[in-house]
Amino acid sequence: MATAQLNGVTIGYDDTGEAEPHTDPHPTLVLLHGHPFDRSMWTPQREAFAATHRVITPDLRGYGASTVVPGTTDFATFAEDLAALLDHLGVREFALGGLSMGGQIAMECYRLFPERVTGLLLADTFPAAETPEGKAARNSLADRLLAEGMKGYADEVRDKMVASYNEEASAYVHRMMLAAPPEGAAAALRGRAERPDYRALLTRVAVPALVVVGRDDTYTPVADAEAMHAALPDSVLNVVESAAHLPNLERPAEFNAAVHAWLARVTAPRA
Repeated sequence: MATAQLNGVTIGYDDTGEAEPHTDPHPTLVLLHGHPFDRSMWTPQREAFAATHRVITPDLRGYGASTVVPGTTDFATFAEDLAALLDHLGVREFALGGLSMGGQIAMECYRLFPERVTGLLLADTFPAAETPEGKAARNSLADRLLAEGMKGYADEVRDKMVASYNEEASAYVHRMMLAAPPEGAAAALRGRAERPDYRALLTRVAVPALVVVGRDDTYTPVADAEAMHAALPDSVLNVVESAAHLPNLERPAEFNAAVHAWLARVTAPRA
């Protein structure tokens, strides 16, 4: 794990698979974690793709080894942090993926700097803006996390994040949620409540896209993934069986196979 001082905060990140000096650089794959997780949720993907790609997995501000900033962290701030980190690392263009909130932040990155994104992976996420009821729920949850900490919430959502039949992944995800800083998670929730609507943006995505969803995901059901797939001009939809909201951890072999095929499309010569 490394850190960088950017935009007034410390950003923790892993940078795996960078080519040796004087050799052709590997293409870069950037993966953004969801809430309330950290960069370690991408460990199976870092290990799978390090031989062919430079894989960069940051901790979003407020999570993991990155600085916790109380208040509200909007999606533009998360995106600006990522742009600054990639500038710091000398990366101009990259394939970008995210899961859940990370997928929404990936959409925000494409909104702000599409010229840098060579491919878009959207896993277990959805593009619509929050409803008034959803905004109230996000802010209420933020208040609760600040008052109670993470345990009650983590216990309640554990079986929605990871299907109960995926016991090893469930235990890992539960530990990751318990370790999340309540102030950082609350700030992200307040920012997420005010996110823009990305549905029109998806119709203008000009790079190869991959939409992945767990068959048993109740947060972002298959119907949401199908709608994104229909909106994106050049996309593939992959439904991962026997997985809920975190198929990259529940069924890493199947998830990685879909990502491998997507990365082949990303690097193929464009017409």
